[in-house]
Amino acid sequence: MTVNLPAQADARHTAQLQAPPPSLMLRTYRRLLPLRMRRAVRARFSAEQWERLRQRLERPAALAREARHRRLCARLKRRGLLRDGERVPVQTAGGTRIALLQAGVTPLLAREHNLRLVLSTLEKAGVEHFVVRNAASTSSAVGISSEDRAAAESALVAMGADVPAYLTRTGGSERARDQRAEPAGSRRSWHRAAGRQVIRVFCYLADAAAPGMVLGAGYGCDIEVWRPSEEGAELVAPRRNRTCERVCREAPAVEVPGRRFTRLASEHTLPQPATVRTRREFAEPVPDDIHFPVDAVYTWVDGSDPEWQRRRATVVGEPYHPQAANAARYLSRDELRYSLRSLHMYAPWIRHVYLVTDQQVPSWLETGHPRLTVVDHREIFTDPAVLPTFNSHAIESQLHHIEGLAEHFLYFNDDVFLGRPTVPQHFFLANGLSKFFVSKALLPPVGSAGADDVPVSAAGVTNRRLLQARFGSSITQKMKHTPCALRRSVLAEIEQVFAEDHQRTAAHAFRSHDDISITNSLHHYYAFHTGRAVPGSIRYDYIDISRPSNAPRLRRLLATRSNVAFCLNDTVTCDAENHTDVALVQRFLDSYFPAPSPFEHQPDHKEALSLPCPSPSGSLTIPASSRPTDPIHARSTS
Repeated sequence: MTVNLPAQADARHTAQLQAPPPSLMLRTYRRLLPLRMRRAVRARFSAEQWERLRQRLERPAALAREARHRRLCARLKRRGLLRDGERVPVQTAGGTRIALLQAGVTPLLAREHNLRLVLSTLEKAGVEHFVVRNAASTSSAVGISSEDRAAAESALVAMGADVPAYLTRTGGSERARDQRAEPAGSRRSWHRAAGRQVIRVFCYLADAAAPGMVLGAGYGCDIEVWRPSEEGAELVAPRRNRTCERVCREAPAVEVPGRRFTRLASEHTLPQPATVRTRREFAEPVPDDIHFPVDAVYTWVDGSDPEWQRRRATVVGEPYHPQAANAARYLSRDELRYSLRSLHMYAPWIRHVYLVTDQQVPSWLETGHPRLTVVDHREIFTDPAVLPTFNSHAIESQLHHIEGLAEHFLYFNDDVFLGRPTVPQHFFLANGLSKFFVSKALLPPVGSAGADDVPVSAAGVTNRRLLQARFGSSITQKMKHTPCALRRSVLAEIEQVFAEDHQRTAAHAFRSHDDISITNSLHHYYAFHTGRAVPGSIRYDYIDISRPSNAPRLRRLLATRSNVAFCLNDTVTCDAENHTDVALVQRFLDSYFPAPSPFEHQPDHKEALSLPCPSPSGSLTIPASSRPTDPIHARSTS
């Protein structure tokens, strides 16, 4: 769906999908000086000074690119290729392209848009086709016979005359695909693609409510040219797929739900999906398809709320360790808003979101959303007499009491984010087993735990004691700061098996040295020893935002967008007013997740578009040429 925009909106999408190449001055500097010397030079500057110097070196090249882009946009407007409120120019690694303007662009929507565009074009032209179950979930594939290739190309050329679609090769990085992209409405483009058996067709989609969010080639539809077999009775695939290499030419087509061809979609979130035409070989479920629902659970607190502060002040007793009640644990930078944005963008298969709070609701939260439920502590604690509590271990011990919660769910702290499109197979196996992600960080050695251990380490030591007593193995490693894949039945069993420790933890108002940490490691190791969890691997990053010089790491994280998940954690006591990284993190989150989610109160499009484009300053620079990044790069999600 397109929306109406003022004419000046065009300039707000004039940025590249990928970070621009370094300027000539920077390339020369890196070529002439070895890495050791560059590090020595870098050490002489503070983070802010180095950032200002880097901006100064990059500015001439950025201004030159912007000038070329504006001249080309003016020519496109004169030719009638840009339409106010419908199409906007965007810069890619291959130059300026035309993007369709739509509201609420997501990876799943972009994939669906490109697939439907190709299917409707082939349908109108009478070209026989079938949807293929390809290896990727972010892109789609449609098979045609080589005998119908000429008719299909003619139909797609005619489509390209009305729609700003592009064609490109399927291999290589996102930058390489953008560089090779050519207009689908040009016969010359198809002539140059004559030797290819797989051609990707796609549109660039720009989000009307979030200047800078543009999705491109990573979500295209691949047209596969299947050749007749030597006997002529079958069609042979031009590349591998997840199901079969051949299909019968004369077999009738079948109609199946389109969600079956991407793991981004779920039968529990799309109750009435559109169907697609395919062959029976691709219509049947496969063993690694996940059919059970998966929910998400957040725990959240607003430490600046006076009522919450009053309740906390009435609790008698002091925590055993300064970190147990330090201000950083309750400082909010609106991370929850951005984590929910990441969930909406990159995990559309989540059935329902539960937000666990202590008589609090964020002012921006759309509590009436049908896929969101706010759960108060009083609804889930078995013994309400222990409330109020300010102990995350205690709160996490009660999550399985949430009414309506699915057996399988992901548990998020609000400082954990998804960084690219994910699928449930990242966290669960199709047979129901959950995955856990072991860190290289170690627990304190056996026998060395003491009152000075930080609460998370002390809880890990307690977990080790319980697991060793029951299963005879001694755990040594912590877990990564990622979404936790949990099973409700395992949590309920832990409550019964370790009843004394469970009750003691739930009764602690603050973190204590004899807490158990259930969601962090006890669930995972208990489920592993009882055959219900397996270790897995995940690409993620952990950034302690209390440390100095985080700007380069955040900039790389924003530019690559290659992590499935990342955590922005604050580990030390801090004052919100004096914390220098608040603005830095805010700019990063605004740039990574610019589009509001349905879980926020929705302004009308005019209000959304009147918001200024992020204009970073200080130690983190996010140039205009890198804001509209495509979350998919060299890797495809399978």
